[in-house]
Amino acid sequence: MKGISRRKFVATAAVVGAGAVLRTPGLAFENQNAGAVSAGAAKPVGHEVVAPQVSPFPMKSVRLGPGVFTQAAEANRKYLKTVATDRLLHTFRLNAGLPSSAEPLGEWEKPDCELRGHFAGGHYLSACALAFASSGDEELKRNGDSMVTELGKCQTQLKNGYLSAFPVTWFDRLRDGVRVWAPFYTYHKIMAGHLDMYTLAGNQQALETAEKMAGWVQSWVGPLSDQQMQRVLQEEFGGMGEVLANLYGVTGKERYLNLAQRFDKKLFTDPLAAHRDELKGLHANTHIPQVIAAARLYEVTGDRRYWNIADYFWNEVTSERAYCTGGVSNFEFWKTDPGVLSTQLSGDTSEDCCEYNMMKLTRHVFSWSPQAEHMDYYERLMFNHRLGTIDPETGTTVYFVPVGGGYSKIFAKPFDSFWCCSGSGAEEFAKLTDTIYFHDDNSIFVNLYIASTVDWAEKGIRLSQQTSFPEEQGTTLVVSAEKPAEVDLKLRIPYWAKNGSVKVNGRTLPAFADPGSYLVLRGPWNSGDRIELSLPMQLHAAPMPDREGLQAAMYGPLVLAARFEDEPKGKWYRHYQAQTKQEPAPPLQFKGKLDDPASWLQRAEGKLKFRGTSQEQAVTFVPLSSILHERYFVYHEIQA
Repeated sequence: MKGISRRKFVATAAVVGAGAVLRTPGLAFENQNAGAVSAGAAKPVGHEVVAPQVSPFPMKSVRLGPGVFTQAAEANRKYLKTVATDRLLHTFRLNAGLPSSAEPLGEWEKPDCELRGHFAGGHYLSACALAFASSGDEELKRNGDSMVTELGKCQTQLKNGYLSAFPVTWFDRLRDGVRVWAPFYTYHKIMAGHLDMYTLAGNQQALETAEKMAGWVQSWVGPLSDQQMQRVLQEEFGGMGEVLANLYGVTGKERYLNLAQRFDKKLFTDPLAAHRDELKGLHANTHIPQVIAAARLYEVTGDRRYWNIADYFWNEVTSERAYCTGGVSNFEFWKTDPGVLSTQLSGDTSEDCCEYNMMKLTRHVFSWSPQAEHMDYYERLMFNHRLGTIDPETGTTVYFVPVGGGYSKIFAKPFDSFWCCSGSGAEEFAKLTDTIYFHDDNSIFVNLYIASTVDWAEKGIRLSQQTSFPEEQGTTLVVSAEKPAEVDLKLRIPYWAKNGSVKVNGRTLPAFADPGSYLVLRGPWNSGDRIELSLPMQLHAAPMPDREGLQAAMYGPLVLAARFEDEPKGKWYRHYQAQTKQEPAPPLQFKGKLDDPASWLQRAEGKLKFRGTSQEQAVTFVPLSSILHERYFVYHEIQA
């Protein structure tokens, strides 16, 4: 995105041993091609044909430490445990002709909602599996296992492999061009939930259910001509391509790969493969999952067309269609030409599902060519969008993060919302550990500065990250190792970090890496070795790409928002479209230099607080993610 350096190399500082003995005098830098990690690529797993350059550590090997991320994960798990499985199963049982006396869930899971089942049989299973993998939560694993068993009974009753909370005749409507709300979208969520229960929680029946579901899809899709299939794909179909490619990756059964490729929507993917941005007018979250499917298909086929689709899309959207938060979409759409965002400020910006899927896509792109810019973008989303979207009181999440002026966030009701973004949020807060650390054959990539531990049992090393970042401007890494570990530590130096420094066992190293790169510290490492990374933050501007004077202020990775009065509690939990028809308030105006927010902001008392200096009204600025129930402004008019 704008302002993030697109460096094509990784500047590395070569350090030998825990005592930071220099391998070469003067601590010489290497220019290391980011697309060819020198320590060697990670080996492909399953049925991939493209070896990733780097891979994430299994979530069971990473645990969160004390801090706001742990608090958010705990709020999410607490909420998931309050949703009774009988209520989740209610519409599935009724659709299968089985008895149920449970109280129905509300809104998007109501018995008359055409999207029913997407959360109850899909997102919920994924969230249970992810929470078990990332925290070891046995209660949620049991809940997930119970759901798999009972949903299996529904599938058996339906006899043909079909499993959903709505009648199979809705797919007849889809085939015949009769209006219906996204049946394949929901079907994908249910399949993905089962596959997650298999891959993350070891539930064998879940894989069997997913395969039977795929068999039904094959029987439905098989008779359709390519022309008919392309017409079917005009209706939102979620990540059907991705989940089928994942099913192929797990089983190696070619029929799933062939079926996945039938969900390639040519009208959308062909321009991307040719590096053309024809996104204007498209519903954003209908299409981002299709790019994730392309990324996954590249990994299991090696077809460079799929790589072109995913790589071009990621670069185009993050540089031309993303707000300062990293978020994308307005009223769920891309409504303008590339680089035109100043007209796209409302209360319905940055749909939460879009950001969930952009984070998933970023993990794929990073695994192919691990560049700091990928994680710079991920950090923007994590610390500005994602972290501020969960309500600590209820554990529910938002649909949109407004960047228009004078709005507030709206959170879901625990049992009466179940929006698509409720499901995405439940999954995201169950997997906060999944991107902090990646590895290649001999290196740990420290991508995010979040209190946590990673255990690389195969290398006999455990790394503990101790930080309150971003309140603390840096992090400390402490090594545990049974014997000297010959492992490189690759620390991301963010695009915003200038004049940083690093100490190893109290000694400041005489060189550093450029912002927007990885600093490489070479082993061997011994137990007790301590690395202290300093990442000083400064104020910097995030202007609209098409209007420089309309801009947000950032401090390090953080978007600063002007915070105003609390909303009444009655407005905290509403329908997600409650602000749709409200015009945004005019942006606040400040006098200062366009390229220097320090000319109109100064530090205030309290951590990460600032105040405007060129306006009669006192205005307090705080990180956007810290704002839950207050009105706020993100973009401001700066008058030179």
